[in-house]
Amino acid sequence: MSKKVALVLGSGGARGYAHIGVIEELQARGYEIGCIAGCSMGAVVGGIFAAGKLREYREWTESLDYLDVLRLIDVSFRLGAIRGERVFGRIHDIVGEINIEELAIPFTAVATDLTNQQEIWFQEGCLHQAMRASAAIPSLFTPVIQGKRMLVDGGLLNPLPIVPVVSSHCDLIIAVNLNATNQSHYQLPVIERPAALKGRIDQLMTTLGSRLPSFRRKSEDDVLLLAAEQQQADAIGPAAAPNRNAAGAVPKSASGSRVAEFSGPASLLELVNQSFEVMQTSLAQYKIAGYPPDILINVPKRVCRFFEFYKAPELIMLGRQIARDTLERYERER
Repeated sequence: MSKKVALVLGSGGARGYAHIGVIEELQARGYEIGCIAGCSMGAVVGGIFAAGKLREYREWTESLDYLDVLRLIDVSFRLGAIRGERVFGRIHDIVGEINIEELAIPFTAVATDLTNQQEIWFQEGCLHQAMRASAAIPSLFTPVIQGKRMLVDGGLLNPLPIVPVVSSHCDLIIAVNLNATNQSHYQLPVIERPAALKGRIDQLMTTLGSRLPSFRRKSEDDVLLLAAEQQQADAIGPAAAPNRNAAGAVPKSASGSRVAEFSGPASLLELVNQSFEVMQTSLAQYKIAGYPPDILINVPKRVCRFFEFYKAPELIMLGRQIARDTLERYERER
């Protein structure tokens, strides 16, 4: 059995860390990656791998503590919650200045041109700029302006870019879908962190998202103070839920019927990202149906929220586990 594969890495926000585990499992099993096409976080991980810097990138993401993550959040006041200059500046430090045509293997990053309403394939030119454009998640990262074009996340049009590798001379096409809905038996691994850090980053992201509509020109210190506010809230204790009465019962309407409890998105950021994920899930299914890969590795989208970028260790481990199970089934059937 030949093991030269064309690898397709889909978009899915923070779940993109699972791509690292998939790549590691492929290499451990003797598969040779002959080319890569990626979208959003798939383009970031794929581009870094093609540049030979995946180990350094993994070590960096897994080393981030609570304050490190906070300091990477450079709040924007227009067209996105985060400018992304700190995050992608660090990625640039890892990868260096290199063009796509100089990479060891063919690579395609997919972005969306909002100005001309079309899909863009980066197959030459600056690797860093291609990854940044492909991963400009609407509402989270600010867009990339390139000439008269405004470039954002490729997941708007093609969250699983299989077409760029169809004509490759590889023996297998392996696609990693980060928006699967039918993998209920997989859970995010539990990795112990220092007690003081547990839950803090999750609280920060929730607070940041809920305050986005009212953000004005604030300094970095204002963002860092969100963590202190959360600590104070913990010390006081949880407030009574507004949709329950003092006895803890679900309130009734004037007619006596029970009022339904709402458990939807808690912020504008979360609303936009959930809408984006619904669209990506549907589009990914169309891409898979149109160009079925030889092996499809499905990562369930429910394992973490779109913007939980602090869960790299868990997601890398999960990606490797799912890849191992999928490849073992494929190899048994062969």
